Amino acid sequence: MQVYIVGGAVRDELLNRPYTDKDFVVVGATPEQMIEAGFIQVGADFPVFLHPKTKEEYALARTERKSGKGYKGFEVYASPEVTIEEDLLRRDLTINAMAIEVKSLMDDTILTGEVIDPYGGREDIKTKTLRHVSEAFSEDPLRVLRIARFYGRFYDPKAEHNFEVAADTLKLIEHINQADELQHLTAERVWQETSRALMQDTPHAYFDCLLTVGALPHIFPSIANALGDDKIKALVFQALQLAGQLNLSLQQRWAIIMLSLAQEVIDVLNPRHHSNHHPHQIDEALFSAWASKLKQVSHNLKVPKKTTQFAASYANCSGYLAAYPYLGQHSDSDANSLAKLIVLTKADKDPSELHELIQLHKVIEMAWQQLEMTDFIKAYTQISMADIDPDLQGSAIGTALSAARINAIAQIL
Repeated sequence: MQVYIVGGAVRDELLNRPYTDKDFVVVGATPEQMIEAGFIQVGADFPVFLHPKTKEEYALARTERKSGKGYKGFEVYASPEVTIEEDLLRRDLTINAMAIEVKSLMDDTILTGEVIDPYGGREDIKTKTLRHVSEAFSEDPLRVLRIARFYGRFYDPKAEHNFEVAADTLKLIEHINQADELQHLTAERVWQETSRALMQDTPHAYFDCLLTVGALPHIFPSIANALGDDKIKALVFQALQLAGQLNLSLQQRWAIIMLSLAQEVIDVLNPRHHSNHHPHQIDEALFSAWASKLKQVSHNLKVPKKTTQFAASYANCSGYLAAYPYLGQHSDSDANSLAKLIVLTKADKDPSELHELIQLHKVIEMAWQQLEMTDFIKAYTQISMADIDPDLQGSAIGTALSAARINAIAQIL
């Protein structure tokens, strides 16, 4: 009997990333031997056992064969004859298909530290490549979501070079897109992968990867269609980056994704739009339509009720939140709008949701402002000496250059 640490723990160790969960594979054992050792079997479909003390998962080495549609369409074969290399072959990515042997079932001390890497995972870590282990990758549509999640997990906006999906893996994903495999993903599994990706440091990268590999229209058609608008995509992705930096909750992050469905009211959420507006001037029907649309999308994805309700609450309240800084001190209409905001969020009973909504709205306003400032900087830097009168001399050159740059910014305002 041989026992190995496998998968994520090995990968993260090589990446010098922290990890807490460890998964193990046992070679040369039977279910009876595992039970006799005190392990608790979980599930009837897979030979997986819980350690009697640590409760960590120990799986018997196994192989899988495609037998039907979707991620459940597999036959599992577990036997003492299955090798660690055969077990690793069934995994999704090379960086997840490595193992390190430990002493025994009851002692996870590493033996020699040698990394068993039959499919080139270490090299792909060096080159930052997300590559499939075998052609069987295309048999499990859930792996498209997983590869996007790993892309997002390792994405660093400051890095010169991030992980990329290998060209041959992209071809397999294209095959999955063209087949009907993605339609056999259950809403629960889609949400499980998506919610995990949303809670990563750079949640926008998950959706960006799904767009890049062409899978988003097959999984989230409404969101993919909305993100086809470059302005909406830029705003949503910028807000998601801020959400990761500021450690916003899952429901706040999902509300940002649902912002993509607000095409008709997106400009109303721009803080500059409200400099001369009051909340009673906002068309409530538009915000209500947005709330209905996001409820339908969330329902189709089996998004938890609390998360859906929060997003809908933001849709219904966002007009008032956008105008809130511009309220007059003695206006009856302002008082009426503030009272409505309190009623909508039930803030008179518990202000916590209102506080979360205010925080979320500030993040969206910050996203607007950062995008606009990026445009201002671009306009400023595009003006050069070639854009002013070549006959100018001395201080007149600096004055003209400054005036031209100011004018370029003014054209955007």
